[in-house]
Amino acid sequence: MKQISESGGRRGLMQSHPLLATLVGLRGNERSCVYTEPLWGIPFNLYSPFLTIYMYALGVNDRQIGLMLSIGMIFQVFAALMGGVLTDKLGRRNATVIFDTLSWSIPALIWMFSQNFWWFLAATILNSMWQITNNSWTCLMVEDCDQSKLVHIFTWCTISGLLAVFFAPAAGILVDRLTIIPAMRIIFGLTFVMMTAKFYILYFTAHETSRGVIRMRETKGVPIRKILGEYKTIAIKVAKTPRTVLIIAIMVILNITAAVSNNFFALYATQNLGMPDAWLAWFPIGRAIVMLIFIFTVQTALSHLSFRIPVLIGLVLYIGSQLILITTKPDHLLPLIFYVLLEAFAFALVIPQKDAMMVKFIDPVERARISSIVYMSMIAVSSPFGWIAGELSQRDRSWPFIMNMILFSLCFLLIVYTRRLKLTDDN
Repeated sequence: MKQISESGGRRGLMQSHPLLATLVGLRGNERSCVYTEPLWGIPFNLYSPFLTIYMYALGVNDRQIGLMLSIGMIFQVFAALMGGVLTDKLGRRNATVIFDTLSWSIPALIWMFSQNFWWFLAATILNSMWQITNNSWTCLMVEDCDQSKLVHIFTWCTISGLLAVFFAPAAGILVDRLTIIPAMRIIFGLTFVMMTAKFYILYFTAHETSRGVIRMRETKGVPIRKILGEYKTIAIKVAKTPRTVLIIAIMVILNITAAVSNNFFALYATQNLGMPDAWLAWFPIGRAIVMLIFIFTVQTALSHLSFRIPVLIGLVLYIGSQLILITTKPDHLLPLIFYVLLEAFAFALVIPQKDAMMVKFIDPVERARISSIVYMSMIAVSSPFGWIAGELSQRDRSWPFIMNMILFSLCFLLIVYTRRLKLTDDN
């Protein structure tokens, strides 16, 4: 009777909400990838709200932050180019553990001991290799899973990061008690331990995908130069596929706007609007609460609609959030609550759809190499905008967010244009 009761309870849980049903039903690589994600998300959300302020406290100015962002993107172009080759030759599982360690664990140690701009630049260059593991990790997670679950799986990756945000107050308390520099050194030490643990737990609980085994066999003994030469054919195929070109354009815009918000919001809020540094830890929590409620209610209700509807609504909300931010007066911080609300709604609507589009509209046979070209193109086009945003911020810290508004408007027009494309999967 107990077994029957437990079985019935499990079925009740799975039937209560489609997202919960997906989480409980995860198997194999997708389970390993999703379940271990908090070990990356928790430390990332501990340090990310304060990283720019930490750099600023160690003498790095707005222009140098923008320059560092652009240099990092240039190295990301090379990493994205090599991502497909290394993912195929090493295998999805091996590539993920190697380049996760190089791009996250080692930079965490460098950030921990940083003294000036050059330390941060070295960490940024190493961190650029996350583009390799971005390719390999995505392939590891999705290649053997049920394609109908993709949006829900990517949504759970988003939720995992949101839940990790609730640990952020610990960082705020440290900053408040120890000041920014010693607090961040402790946080980066914790980051090294947790992220490294995540990478090796994933390695030992995952297995190589069926497509990965085939590509390892096909590329064994083939020189990397020859494999790169084959990219010309793949690149021509990408350029002649309107939906893939459109996805690249959308990803470019979202990459630029995310980089601006992640790197310049903290400076604008603390230096121009007068917000205390320690408050930076609480804004992600408010954002996470809103997004979690939104994901489990409104977003699920919209899941049966064309991807255009939630994305277009999200872009309008993004524009509204930037407008609120730049019109907020110094020492009047109440409007920032509305900024957080709108930005959180927008993120929850747009990002899971964008990630799912990336997987659905790419040929699964050449997923690693096409993904490599897509990411390389995205970063190459985005790279000058880090420097541009830094120059704009050096003159007026509100200008990067005005640039964001223009870019979100352009993305809105691109999504509207997708009506003219005959996408094979419009939902």
